[in-house]
Amino acid sequence: MEWTAEAIDQLRAYWAEGHSTAEIGRRMGISKNAVVGKAHRLNLDARPSPIRREAEADGERAAQPRRTTPPVRDAAPLRRLEQPASPPAAVVRPFQRVSARTCCWPLGEPGTPEFRFCSGDALTGKPYCQEHASVAYVKARDRREDAA
Repeated sequence: MEWTAEAIDQLRAYWAEGHSTAEIGRRMGISKNAVVGKAHRLNLDARPSPIRREAEADGERAAQPRRTTPPVRDAAPLRRLEQPASPPAAVVRPFQRVSARTCCWPLGEPGTPEFRFCSGDALTGKPYCQEHASVAYVKARDRREDAA
């Protein structure tokens, strides 16, 4: 879009009236993103977020600041888990993969002490052992046969 002086004045007027970027775009016959980009380049006042939070809806500010970095994990070593009643075919090790040549099939729920990776020997050029590769790599023809 070519931004003429008239189009810029119209954008400023709609912006001052408090219309949403989508509404301004509809009225001007342009995309919402074009409106946002031009408003940014014109340094127009920022719009309040349309997302309403419960605490903010009552006039209160959310008490917790937004986290910008992931939480730091405790450096304490992970405890060994008891072996299940029927052990899997591959050796199971706690959380970390042993090397790039071991199976990286996840076992358990991430974030729990039980979470770990299968550490069987990975197939050449694949991240999984034979057992898990047979689950991960299914031919398209096989999936269609299962659906029938």
